[in-house]
Amino acid sequence: MTSARGPTAPARVVVVDDQTVVREGIVMLLGLLPGIEVVGAGGDGEEAVRLVAELAPDVVLMDLRMPRVDGAEATRRIRSQYPGTQVVVLTTFVDDDSLFPALKAGARGYLTKDAGGEEIVRAVEDVLSGEAGLSPRIQRRLLERLSEPETVTRSVEAPDGLTTRETEVVALIAEGMTNQEIARKLQVSTATVKTHINNLFAKAGLKDRAQAVRYAYRHGLAQPPGRTRG
Repeated sequence: MTSARGPTAPARVVVVDDQTVVREGIVMLLGLLPGIEVVGAGGDGEEAVRLVAELAPDVVLMDLRMPRVDGAEATRRIRSQYPGTQVVVLTTFVDDDSLFPALKAGARGYLTKDAGGEEIVRAVEDVLSGEAGLSPRIQRRLLERLSEPETVTRSVEAPDGLTTRETEVVALIAEGMTNQEIARKLQVSTATVKTHINNLFAKAGLKDRAQAVRYAYRHGLAQPPGRTRG
């Protein structure tokens, strides 16, 4: 099924968010905006793929953290199976573990839920014209990531199945950073940092931060004070 959108027709949009109130609010907002026609709405990634197959929208506004199938996986399936439909992420999360998997999956836009109607319309127009529909905050994060020096956590194979972000967190613990300092460094919430710490402690069998420090040194994820890498 292919989109029937003409040169002056409104962009046909599907909204996907697992929170009913949020989803209905977005649909209501979009209904007031020029150049956009909401043709469907769903509550998870599985519904998103089904709606794209049935309705062939021009754009899906996609939440990320949803049950059954999350937004990144739904984006990957949509872009693989229905390349005529673009995906713009609309989420509350701007941490790297949310941003980069979504972009790698094929999302062409990434907005936070505090975006105004004008910003949403602009992102939809951008992705339909072949451009990236990224909020200024996301553009800054991408530039910062590209300019970051390579760290030991990216050059050492992560032990015990730790994710890249978990190895970064344990390395920062080894540097003596508090949860709040780690959150500022990684531009995430302290709650997200605590989640990463709980996950890496469980995977590595750690009981406290002192053990985490020794673990980071032992596996080459951080260097003890006074020692330089050879």
